[in-house]
Amino acid sequence: MIVRKRSAGDIIEAKCTRCRAVLNHTIVAMVGDMIVRVQCNTCGGQHNYHPPKEEKKPAERSAAQRSASPRTSATGRPRREPIPQGPSEWEQTMAGVDPETATPYAMDRPFRNGELVSHPVFGVGIVLTVIKPNKVEILFKDGAKLLRCAL
Repeated sequence: MIVRKRSAGDIIEAKCTRCRAVLNHTIVAMVGDMIVRVQCNTCGGQHNYHPPKEEKKPAERSAAQRSASPRTSATGRPRREPIPQGPSEWEQTMAGVDPETATPYAMDRPFRNGELVSHPVFGVGIVLTVIKPNKVEILFKDGAKLLRCAL
């Protein structure tokens, strides 16, 4: 097989900086045997030569390597075990409370600390604090939310 040297005017594959894809390019300038500048045959843009990246093949691991670290992720770092958590603050607060007694949330009504509120998006929550002039902090299952209210 005869390998021909590249020269100006040849067509090669390169990564186009404008198209952001590997496309056919025409060699515009060379320094020695190195390709320096190319022109995209698709968009016509001229730019420095960026060779297409080779696809990386996953490294083969032996059975000994696989069994040696069963608790590692694909990045090689040990996986974190999920931390067993007890009941959340919302679950503790809502224990023994009937959600049917919750008042519907409305921006134009005042709230009191400890009042049970039913929000159309966040669900049932309990008022933690009333912040002057017109804000109220309510604890929902997703976390505490700062909402608007009347004085």
